[in-house]
Amino acid sequence: MGTLIVSFLSLTLLLCYATNVGGQSVSSIITQSLFNQMLKHRNDAACPAKGFYTYDAFVQAANSFRGFGTTGDLVTRKRELAAFFGQTSHETTGGWPSAPDGPYAWGYCLKEERAKTDPPYYGRGPIQLTHKYNYDLAGKAIGKDLVNNPNLIATDPVVSFKTAMWFWMTPQGQKPSCHDVITGRWKPSAADSAAGRAPGYGVTTNIINGGLECGKGFSTNEEKDRVGFYQKYCDILGVSYGANVGCLNQKPYGN
Repeated sequence: MGTLIVSFLSLTLLLCYATNVGGQSVSSIITQSLFNQMLKHRNDAACPAKGFYTYDAFVQAANSFRGFGTTGDLVTRKRELAAFFGQTSHETTGGWPSAPDGPYAWGYCLKEERAKTDPPYYGRGPIQLTHKYNYDLAGKAIGKDLVNNPNLIATDPVVSFKTAMWFWMTPQGQKPSCHDVITGRWKPSAADSAAGRAPGYGVTTNIINGGLECGKGFSTNEEKDRVGFYQKYCDILGVSYGANVGCLNQKPYGN
């Protein structure tokens, strides 16, 4: 029975994270040249992550998650990729207001946070995965022991991208997944509506860091940065921003 259960779980994970079918791939939207344009200064000498985040690692990781960047029509697919890179670029930004080419040209400058908030499970990778329980869950999902080898996220770029995509594709506790929100698969409950949480990029911010950035009645600098990256990438991809881009009037989850 134990063997059957393990086999079933392995098959379930394989189905959930199998390579996208039907010939679709994020590479049909995010080309090498576009990747370089979006993350223009990621290989700058001033960036601690110089040379780490490669296009091939991104595509390899993305093709391991069914539906990532391949769900819905072309507008939806582009908007999801803009949202993913918007959030992860903020998490890894090396930009500042007067930076060359503007603050939103400096995403993916970091591969680990500067201040180690929860060692050894401090923020690493594009989503800055933090805390032991996230390392455990992400590791099990992608088939890597991240609890005993947490630094894989900062030394293996494919693993690094996969942890960010796992977080993006997976509901977080009582929160929906960022993927379901940005692709229109999430439908707000009555409680969500009462809390001002409506479909759009703003809810992905709420999922990731709503407790500190949402429901303040004003846009925090961090939330403005997330929106700025997202809008820049939407512009590059030639897609509209959609509704509810910010979360200043959304109550954080759990409130």
